[in-house]
Amino acid sequence: MRLSNLTWPKAKKYFDENDMVIIAIGSIECHGRHLPLGTDTLIPDKILELIEEKSDVLIAPTIPYGACQSLEDYPGTINIDNEVLYQFLYSVIDNLYRHGARKLLILNGHGGNIKVIERIGLSFEKKGAMVVMLNWWLMAWDMNPKWKGGHGGGEETAGVMGVDPSLVDEEEIGGPLELKNISDNLVATGFRTIRFKGVEFEVLRNTPNVTENGWIGPDHPNTATVEWGKEMLQTTANYIVDLIEELKLVKL
Repeated sequence: MRLSNLTWPKAKKYFDENDMVIIAIGSIECHGRHLPLGTDTLIPDKILELIEEKSDVLIAPTIPYGACQSLEDYPGTINIDNEVLYQFLYSVIDNLYRHGARKLLILNGHGGNIKVIERIGLSFEKKGAMVVMLNWWLMAWDMNPKWKGGHGGGEETAGVMGVDPSLVDEEEIGGPLELKNISDNLVATGFRTIRFKGVEFEVLRNTPNVTENGWIGPDHPNTATVEWGKEMLQTTANYIVDLIEELKLVKL
């Protein structure tokens, strides 16, 4: 059930009888040369479609933009910064809260949004509400460890294939991941992580200074398949549907 498709009297009826809403939030940012900028939004939107087939939960409009400062130098990336995201998302949730929502599920597609969601969740918990953060890519790892992946790697590539295979530019998938080390002994292992003498720590660098391609992870994009993507997205949606039913039983 889509909030944007309801009249206000029907919305009132829903909130008179229900206290749960699900909101997806993503980003518009680089995911390597082979994936669309909207990867973090496209995948949650597809999961919502699959949820809607099996659940009557109210679905609020997706927020397509996120905080992605380290990736903003890649053409097309739109970074709205943490504070802007906080003010916007807080306002959305506060309006839903005023209408009667007390269980707010946030289906998140982008790691850079996590700190903002946590901040908002703690604020609304004090007001008697529950904010449930659903980071789909982390949840998928628990469902099947073989799906574990990084940014723009096999997991997300499979996810986009599960949405629409034509959105993946397979000619741009390319060779092995090449990260830029700080020196011969200061070896890059991730977006921020550096290993020295067997110990990892963080050096905060913009992503183009870590990898020109823009994808990072242990899962090469060439491992992705349409079948993997469809199974992963359906499994995630099914889990969330079951979670929704369990949360309906929770008294706040």
